[in-house]
Amino acid sequence: MTDKTFLNWPFFEPQHRELAAKVQTWATVNIPALVANEHEALDQTCIDLMRGMAKAGITGYAVPASGGGTLEKLDVRSLSIIREVLGEHHALADFAFAMQGLGSGPISLFGNADQQTRYLNKVVSGESMAAFALSEAEAGSDVAAMSTNAVKTDAGYILNGEKTWISNAGIANFYTVFARTGEAPGAKGISCFIVDADSAGFSVPERIDLVAPHPLGTLRFENCLIPHENLVGEAGRGFGIAMATLDVFRTTVAAAALGMARRALDETLSYVSQRKLFGGVLADLQLVQGKLSDMALAIDSSALLVYRSAWTKDCVADRVTREAAMAKLHATESAQLVVDAAVQLHGGKGVTRGHIIESLYRDVRALRIYEGASEVQQVIIARQALANFSGRG
Repeated sequence: MTDKTFLNWPFFEPQHRELAAKVQTWATVNIPALVANEHEALDQTCIDLMRGMAKAGITGYAVPASGGGTLEKLDVRSLSIIREVLGEHHALADFAFAMQGLGSGPISLFGNADQQTRYLNKVVSGESMAAFALSEAEAGSDVAAMSTNAVKTDAGYILNGEKTWISNAGIANFYTVFARTGEAPGAKGISCFIVDADSAGFSVPERIDLVAPHPLGTLRFENCLIPHENLVGEAGRGFGIAMATLDVFRTTVAAAALGMARRALDETLSYVSQRKLFGGVLADLQLVQGKLSDMALAIDSSALLVYRSAWTKDCVADRVTREAAMAKLHATESAQLVVDAAVQLHGGKGVTRGHIIESLYRDVRALRIYEGASEVQQVIIARQALANFSGRG
């Protein structure tokens, strides 16, 4: 049984413990049937998971009350708890929920009342799937290098360019897209737009197959006309919108990694306690106990960083760039090590296709890359430390 004592830490309130129990029950009862055909029908599985969570009221936490959500504002502790529990059960379930939040995040944080009414209510109800389109082939970590551009005309903005590595590509009903509008050079001349999937000039020319499959692809915009009313926030402020959105959801990536690590440890504790070896069980060996100790320590330290960041965002500070970077870096890197140790202790079973440990090994890898690779998080943490030190001078 995965350890839940962390929910008694002072970061949480009673409603967070109730939410964790609710999502745990839903996931245990519903996820196995919903993912039964994931290999044959990947897109439909993601849609079914999203709709199932909508029916259960889970997607209501992905947007604020102004868009039909459950809480007045996005609560990072709730988002993180949901992603941790879902990550523990199945990576596609975590993915489906995460994209509802991240894809609509710019609208939740910066959208006007009309935009929130038009788009967010459908995110909550499960009528619409959302996607977040920031990365390009030559502009991943370096957002300011993006070349997708939008030209303002009397009829609206004309969008041209390509985005790639976009989750939910091809199945989303709308995309929050970042494009260069030229108000200033570099990051200061970027804006955010809502692009409906049925917009003329929009297409998905390529789907990308990953080691741990989920809907991913390339978006193309060819003289795609976007109405003025689909500009999110102010023109030229798109970089800030993207960073503020990631400031919320980056912590939840760490939480998903934490959930996967917990599942790996749980499965390993069960296995080594039963696997007979040398007249005893695997768990009797001190070398094995050393690995179990390292796994447990990595998980608890990750949890402390994840929920410190979430609590700080909810209760103390508007921005948690440093805390979120630390949480994501440590939790995702640690989860990789925990899962790798689980593979080693499971022996041949750990690399057998279809085994839960083998699935976790493939699922956890991407978390060290998306929403800011580990190396990017290191740069962020170092720059924050330098800035804080200089500020004391």
